[in-house]
Amino acid sequence: MGIADLLRGVEGQGAFGVWLGRTDGVAVFTHEAERPHYSASTMKLPVAMAMLRKVDAGELALDQPVTVHNDFASAAGGRFGVNRAEDEAPATWEKLGSEVPLSWLAREMITRSSNLATDLVLELVGVEAANAVLTEFAGDESVIRRGIDDSGAQQAGISNLMTPAGLAGVLGAVGNQYLRDLLAANEWNGEIPAGVPDGTRVEHKNGWDLRIRHDGGIVRPADADPFVLVVCTTSDLPDRDAQQLIAAIAAEAWQHRHDLGAVR
Repeated sequence: MGIADLLRGVEGQGAFGVWLGRTDGVAVFTHEAERPHYSASTMKLPVAMAMLRKVDAGELALDQPVTVHNDFASAAGGRFGVNRAEDEAPATWEKLGSEVPLSWLAREMITRSSNLATDLVLELVGVEAANAVLTEFAGDESVIRRGIDDSGAQQAGISNLMTPAGLAGVLGAVGNQYLRDLLAANEWNGEIPAGVPDGTRVEHKNGWDLRIRHDGGIVRPADADPFVLVVCTTSDLPDRDAQQLIAAIAAEAWQHRHDLGAVR
């Protein structure tokens, strides 16, 4: 069963986007790859890239102390806090009121997908800087306009968006080995990594929310060239079914890793 067949199997149940191609940015299979979805946690990758740009510029340092707090400026005005009950990374919350290195927050943001760590990093980096990185590599249809759980901004229609093609462009631009290693250490592996053999290096960032399940990564087979796969789903599928769909698409890409152009 090809990727197109898998997508036909969920036709009418939501919006599904796929971008599959080489690390040089050449696509071999796309399906609604320019259609934006709510980005969920995929936006954490360009936030990390913007952070590292400021580190390289000497504006930030990975070892600088950051006080963990939960009070942030809303993109709609006023203040907001992260919803602890919906943050599946408890370690950052255990540090409330304490100082931690910026590098520790970056690891929590990428490997555990901590929402609180993300907003702390984004506060230092700035929404404009994070969005500039995203626009550079993803185009204008993908945007970062607010922090995670900024409910006031959400109610005002201010949202973060990501296209499959945009996330593929961002992944292809990750040249920093430190960040690649963080992506490979991602502890949430129910999508793309579940569709390839155990032990395969997958540098990926996923995201999920109500009706949302995305994953995008660089898969590095030991016996073939690396490839980029992004799948974004906004649908009525049960969450586990959405994960399994992404894993099945990854498995199909893996089967054609020696000849990606044969994917259908």
